[in-house]
Amino acid sequence: MKLRAATRGSPLARWQTDHVAGSLMAVVPGLEIETVVVETTGDRMVDTPIHQMGGKGVFVKEVQAAVLEGRADLAVHSAKDLPGASIDELVLAAVPPRGDPRDALVGHGLDSLPDGATVATGSVRRRAQLSHRRPDLHLVELRGNIGTRLAKVGQFDAIVMAAAAIDRLGIKRSDIFRLSVHEMLPQVGQGALAVECRRRDGEIRAMLSLIEDVVSRRAVDAERAFLVELGGDCDLPAGAHAMIVDDRVELTAMLASLDGRTVLNATGSGADADVVGRSAARTLLVDRGGAALLGADELRP
Repeated sequence: MKLRAATRGSPLARWQTDHVAGSLMAVVPGLEIETVVVETTGDRMVDTPIHQMGGKGVFVKEVQAAVLEGRADLAVHSAKDLPGASIDELVLAAVPPRGDPRDALVGHGLDSLPDGATVATGSVRRRAQLSHRRPDLHLVELRGNIGTRLAKVGQFDAIVMAAAAIDRLGIKRSDIFRLSVHEMLPQVGQGALAVECRRRDGEIRAMLSLIEDVVSRRAVDAERAFLVELGGDCDLPAGAHAMIVDDRVELTAMLASLDGRTVLNATGSGADADVVGRSAARTLLVDRGGAALLGADELRP
């Protein structure tokens, strides 16, 4: 049997797809997987901030379209790139074992950055949290794939990257400093992979379930439920990190003002990932005043 896997064309996206393909072929005898490379809006508009392009969907819409239109049978994404709202015709069929969810500074550590240091990142979530911790920092925009961003390290005091990307591409440097989730709360789904297929394709869904990691899935489901209830995407300074402790979902969530002057936090715990995630979002919006922070006249659905 042969399946076609849609992916972005960056080295990291190709690694992720090859990883998923290898995992699948290891458990499904005789399976072959062809890679279908798709260029996305986010890949083309490398000089435009992500939040100005309409959020995370710019990295997945064209890849999802390849599956919907029958040019591919499945799609491999970074889970953090998926919008909160799912497409009815597609299903998140598998979340393989998660990588490191943390962020990392490359160049200097958070405590060793000099006063007024320049830090580059294209994420409003990262900018808000850095500004909150270090109001003295000068934050500038940075876009591009991993190699492009690493090549610019010398132009700034530090850049911010996902630790999982560093691990997956085998990047070895002495100036990589991982931030704890207490220092910087990650993006929803960061470090995890998300494999989608058409909802009606029962045989493919059954195959993909073989590479599902139930612990990673519960954590990602809780974080995504938080994002859905919040009503936001990556144009909001929001983050969440879930862990499974004694078979319970333990979630920490954050919502911030764009300038980072206000950072709201909430925690949640329970057996049901969806309930925990949604409850944390409601706590931020209602109990912590997050709805007013977002300038909303009413709570988002």
